[in-house]
Amino acid sequence: MLKMAIPLVHVSNAAAAEEFYCKRLGFRREFAHRANEAMPDPCYMGITRDGIWMHVSSFSGDGVSGGVVNLIVENVDALHAEFVAKGIPIAVKPVDQTWGTREMYVKDADGNSIWFIQP
Repeated sequence: MLKMAIPLVHVSNAAAAEEFYCKRLGFRREFAHRANEAMPDPCYMGITRDGIWMHVSSFSGDGVSGGVVNLIVENVDALHAEFVAKGIPIAVKPVDQTWGTREMYVKDADGNSIWFIQP
C-alpha cells in the first residue's frame, strides 16, 4: 500500500537551497546529511511545510536540476501575498487555469520550478 510521495529536487548549493526553501518559502529543515560534515556540499536535506515533505540534494546522481514539483495548497493568493512580501520572484503569478485550478509558480536558483496549485 502506498502512503506518501516525497519529491526530490537537485541543487548545486545546499546552503543557497536551504536559504531559499526554508527562510524564503517557509519550509523547515528536518534533517541534513553530508558526506563530510566539515563541507557544505554535497548535502541531502529533508524539509517540510504544513505537513508536506520535500527532499533537496546536491549529491551527484540525485535527480537533475530543472525539475517540477506540484504542491496542492488551500490558498494560492495568500501564498502569493506572503512571497511578494518576502521579495520572492514569482515566475507565474496566480492564474485561473482552464482545467479548473488556480496556480502560481516560483523557481529556485537551479531552475527547479515549484508549482502551487489550488483545486
